[in-house]
Amino acid sequence: MNRYLELFRLENGIIGIVGIVVAAYIAVGNGIVDHIQNIAITCLITICFIAGGNSINDYVDREIDKVSHPERPIPSGRLEPRSALIVGSVSLALSCILSLFLGSIQSTLIVIIAVILMLGYELALKQRGFVGNLTIGVLTGMVFLLGGSITGNIESSYEVACMAALVTVGREITKDIEDMEGDEGRHTLPMLIGKRNAGIVAAAFFIAGPILSILPIIQGTFSTLYYTVLIADAMFIYTAIILFNNPHKAQRMAKYAMIVALVAFILGAI
Repeated sequence: MNRYLELFRLENGIIGIVGIVVAAYIAVGNGIVDHIQNIAITCLITICFIAGGNSINDYVDREIDKVSHPERPIPSGRLEPRSALIVGSVSLALSCILSLFLGSIQSTLIVIIAVILMLGYELALKQRGFVGNLTIGVLTGMVFLLGGSITGNIESSYEVACMAALVTVGREITKDIEDMEGDEGRHTLPMLIGKRNAGIVAAAFFIAGPILSILPIIQGTFSTLYYTVLIADAMFIYTAIILFNNPHKAQRMAKYAMIVALVAFILGAI
């Protein structure tokens, strides 16, 4: 695979694009066709943002990745650290520039705040453990807020944004548990309170997401097709159980569960 494509990890960008489209569809239903231009621009913004964030991440973590992810472009010697820094900075700047074409101050502010949070995370907050995990959760939720804002109905995306933020925090803590061997010297939650206690915190977030997903059922916000979210809920609960013995499998399961949950939100909005 091309070294830059590996650096960008665009599979996460695809998930981000799906999140944008899901939020927009929840907001306006079939009226989404009236917002195709803004959706296309927002998808480009999402790709630039995620490519930039991952590039900066790999630059900052270049020494840690020699142990945790030696196969990545920088630690494997296939890409100079400075090149990753330049590409990452340009990509994040481009996401801000593109946001100006959305014609929405609210949407542009979301993108700019997200870029600031991403840079803050990579330069400082990542080292603060749980605060860093929360930051990534907020950034994930902001994807859905952006998708709702470009249609002029950001309120419709609050629930899915909160659910995504919660389970993302759980997944980030689980990833820190998985990477404990290479995180010596960093103040990640597992390093501070131990693997088991960090697992309990992660499990709490994985369970909080499904609890929140029940609210639309109680409120009757979506059609009965939304009940498929219960499949995702079961997957998240399963993730909370297995993360203690297999954090790698757990964080991958959480990603699949998030996809199932997004499908449920789409079905519910039909």
